[in-house]
Amino acid sequence: MEPLSFQEYICSLDTATLPRILRICSGVYFQGSVYEISGNECCLSTGDLLKVMAVALQKVICEDTETGQTMELPPTFKGEQGYPVPARTQWVPSSQARPLQPPWAQPHCPTGLFQPAPAPGPYPTLRGLFLKGTGQQGLTLHQALGRWDRQPQPLLCPAIGPRALLLHPVYEVHATMHLRRDVVKIPSTLEVDVEDVTEAAQHIRFARPLLLSEVLGMEAALPAQAEILEGPSGPAVFESAWVPRLRRGQRLQLHGHSHAWRVLASAPSSGRHFLLSSTYQGRFRQRPRQFKGVQELVAGLRPGRPLRVVVTQDCEGQGEDVPPLCMGDRLEARGLQGNGPGTRLLCHRHGGEEEEGEGEELLLPLDLGGGFVEEACDSKKYGLAELLEQQPLPCEVRVVAPDPGLERDALGALPALRLEARLDQPFLVGSFCEEPEEGFEIPPRWLDLSLQLSEGPVHPPAPCTRRSRVEELTEAFYYQLLAQLPGSPAPPPPRPPKPAQAGTGPGGRRPSAHRPPVPGPLPMSACPAPPLLPLPALPQPSTPSQDGRRRPPRDAGIDSNSTEHDYETVDDNVQKTIRKMQAIFPF
Repeated sequence: MEPLSFQEYICSLDTATLPRILRICSGVYFQGSVYEISGNECCLSTGDLLKVMAVALQKVICEDTETGQTMELPPTFKGEQGYPVPARTQWVPSSQARPLQPPWAQPHCPTGLFQPAPAPGPYPTLRGLFLKGTGQQGLTLHQALGRWDRQPQPLLCPAIGPRALLLHPVYEVHATMHLRRDVVKIPSTLEVDVEDVTEAAQHIRFARPLLLSEVLGMEAALPAQAEILEGPSGPAVFESAWVPRLRRGQRLQLHGHSHAWRVLASAPSSGRHFLLSSTYQGRFRQRPRQFKGVQELVAGLRPGRPLRVVVTQDCEGQGEDVPPLCMGDRLEARGLQGNGPGTRLLCHRHGGEEEEGEGEELLLPLDLGGGFVEEACDSKKYGLAELLEQQPLPCEVRVVAPDPGLERDALGALPALRLEARLDQPFLVGSFCEEPEEGFEIPPRWLDLSLQLSEGPVHPPAPCTRRSRVEELTEAFYYQLLAQLPGSPAPPPPRPPKPAQAGTGPGGRRPSAHRPPVPGPLPMSACPAPPLLPLPALPQPSTPSQDGRRRPPRDAGIDSNSTEHDYETVDDNVQKTIRKMQAIFPF
């Protein structure tokens, strides 16, 4: 078949023979150029193949053969919808070929149908051929376009006007191309020449790229080799060294699904965030939980297990019913009493060391503040799975034995680790073809990319995935992931410090208004000069107070009650409390 313009080929195409395979020959896009097609970027180069799947009529452009004016007709044109019959003007024949009566006066030409118009010049009169086999006196718009034979024929339609018209249809062609995921939508007016090669190209397979997330549901196709066509888009997920290698042209081996689950963790001291695999071989030890207020104590209660805490912050009482709590007090939360607004937390306050068996019962209101820390009495080392069975999330732990299979376990150097949530996200086990023995686990729903499966062989043994036991997350992805967790509102990322302004303190904060003002110098009349003391023969150091501060000299002219400062000393009770808390906390 000789090459035709794309418009000529589509207009003469029989849709019953679809699909058809076309080859781009030549035209405006001879060397290949990028063309914006319905919002999709499509490169049409000489030699490219198109597989035409469907053709849809978009509009019809009517051209007046005498004036050259054009107008658009919708595909649903029937003559009476939106196009009224023209006014009955005087009909003056201008040539012998034109009939003596106007078309709308002829009984054989209905209003919304098309008939061939006799016209001089290059357009032949095809009335017999045009209406052959129809059994009617005119054709509808679609019937007239169905008899389109490479060149438009002059037609008459009384609903449009008295002059002959040429119909130029515009189709939208749905086609597939090699290595394109979406169906390409191309207008038939695209100025390229094509050639039908359907018979000779039956063996050609149009490869459709796959997303890595689609490979999750293709267990029968794995293991397989693949080539990356487009790397992952969007913000980075992992801080690992293998992630930047996922770029165009990289060849992978996809071995199958990973059966490990994950735990989201963060290090409060450093602000780093991690994703731990259930295959992590490190050992953990529980850290005491901290509570801010009685309400958090109630949330930390577990059925059948007592909660023993130590007060870390002094708290004022509320009348005679609620005594004050002092730092170092040992409490045992036992349960709630009452209903409604009068609900209280029943606690037992233990006595001192010499009064170990004594104590008192307290009923603490839920709105009481203060600070509490759990007594750490469990020194057992846990694995990750065992720890989650014993301790509900979130919880704070410390890695006391790093994973021996890792060259460098980043968790071993952290003083504390907060385990936040368990994740059952699907992962795929993969490896690079040049390093088949070193594998990694990639989450397709977080780190999606476009690839093409190939026919290459895959090494039978699954690679080692030690590097994926601990993956460090980027800060942006951590907060994005935290917001997707059910039932856990994500805290906003930390704000940068505000620039200091004039009249503000550190961090851009203005001094608090409730602070007592610094006393300024007294006027000379109100501040008599102290009498001069004789110089001693030898300099004697002043006796410091018990807290290491020097006492200021007393002013004889001012009342002793306002100038004499009695500094508190560290008494035995405070020292005893410090020793008690040091014995309680192992960290």
